[in-house]
Amino acid sequence: MFDLVLGTNNAKKLIELRMLLPEDQIQLTSLSEIPGSIDVDETGETFQENAALKASEQARHLERWVLAEDSGLSVDALQGRPGVYSARYAGVHGEDEANNDKVLDELRGVPPERRGAQFNCYLCLADPRGEIVLEDFGICRGRIAEERSGKGGFGYDPLFIIPEYHRTFGELDLAVKRAISHRSRALRRFIPKLMKVVAAHSV
Repeated sequence: MFDLVLGTNNAKKLIELRMLLPEDQIQLTSLSEIPGSIDVDETGETFQENAALKASEQARHLERWVLAEDSGLSVDALQGRPGVYSARYAGVHGEDEANNDKVLDELRGVPPERRGAQFNCYLCLADPRGEIVLEDFGICRGRIAEERSGKGGFGYDPLFIIPEYHRTFGELDLAVKRAISHRSRALRRFIPKLMKVVAAHSV
């Protein structure tokens, strides 16, 4: 069994990641279950840089394998904002309602055809020395609604319309979201490479 720390305290992200990773071969532990984990400052300017920081610094501190991800929303009409500041766009980390309000305010009057956006996810795996050994990414294109719709998901999900379904992530069934989300697309690319590492290091 391969011991892997998921480098997040976000309970909803943790649920998504656990549903997508093969738990029969990987012993998954979240940061919330590890008293000695640290808070890593997300000082990177890109999702890749932040994911690498969170993986390498946590792994070095815990001396364990750590899988970290950084994800967020990029809106075309906002020149890519909120980007790496997605979780704290309105000023306070994790204030989903305030973050959604700010995006809606900034897009007020922007027509549907100019409300294109994408969710981004970048994954990094660090070994117990803090070296990044694997990384990959995934994106999901959509557009921003003019108002919230749906109670599912988290973050910007109630605003993010998937054109093929004419619904937001907040309205879609979790199984559908799991199939098409930026996080699932990143993991589908990432998992085959991860399993080679698991096979080489399992005890």
